Amino acid sequence: MTRSRLAPGTGIVTVPGARPVLRTSGGEFLRIDTGGVDGEALVRRLAGEGTPGEGPPTAELTRIVEAFEAGGHAVSAPPRAPLAGHTIHVLGDPVITGPLARCAGAEGAEVHLSTPDRVAELARANPDHRTEGRVAVVWCLDSPVPEGLWDMADQLPGRRVAWLRCHREGAHSWTEPLAAAPGDVTSRHVRLRRLAATAAHRELAAYWAGHRTPDSGPHPTEASAALIAVLLTADLIAWAWAGAGAEVGSDAAAAAAAAVGPGGAAGLPARRRLRRIDLRALAVTEHPVLPVPDVAPLPAPTRRGTRAGTDTVKARP
Repeated sequence: MTRSRLAPGTGIVTVPGARPVLRTSGGEFLRIDTGGVDGEALVRRLAGEGTPGEGPPTAELTRIVEAFEAGGHAVSAPPRAPLAGHTIHVLGDPVITGPLARCAGAEGAEVHLSTPDRVAELARANPDHRTEGRVAVVWCLDSPVPEGLWDMADQLPGRRVAWLRCHREGAHSWTEPLAAAPGDVTSRHVRLRRLAATAAHRELAAYWAGHRTPDSGPHPTEASAALIAVLLTADLIAWAWAGAGAEVGSDAAAAAAAAVGPGGAAGLPARRRLRRIDLRALAVTEHPVLPVPDVAPLPAPTRRGTRAGTDTVKARP
């Protein structure tokens, strides 16, 4: 017989002289209506403890345990690691990719150290429905992004491959929104939005294009690199949980959907969130960013200087 136990993060508090109370993984305290069930028997059942000679659970005890399972407060099997079954391709500068690979691997991901050529292959390949929503590319740079480097990778969401990235500009590292589907925010969108948001757009564009003095750092330290890796891993987990849906507990699924989706009240969603990490103070600020819609090109000018598709009237001499 499968025995349910308390879900990770939950617990039962036994108040002297009172009925047991459930502390949820979110920190709430809920009174338990044990009915005719002995409170100590319920605690032993959900804690996985047994008493020698104890018979099978009564129908009422089974009903209470099933209510715990329905609420996500008890599980019959150990929960899967959040990134189990997901493949993460990591590439870029080792100062970030090393900690990221360790963090993602610890959360159950199959991590591959990748290359730009492999990313190009993924961007050109036809979508594979067997792995849809289970493959991600994370590209990390300890420098500004060279012009055109991420253009091919921006096509990954159209192949249903998640696309996550970070780079450094001076004393700040930026983690860009996770893109998982067509219409999500790509690196091109981030550049356009940042240029539109500053009066120094010409200077910023020149900085990105390489017209600057040699880089003087600061480079990520062990602490700041770990912080960046954890933030990127958190975005990957939110993406994986949102895709898993019913495979995770109801509370976790709702929280993940709010974190990764285009809306939600719990802070900025991962797919609309640009982070700036100050490498000196380890301070993180979040900024909302939206995709830039495609616009139709202007009609080509005609030989007379008018625009194609317009009528011109020439007066007779």
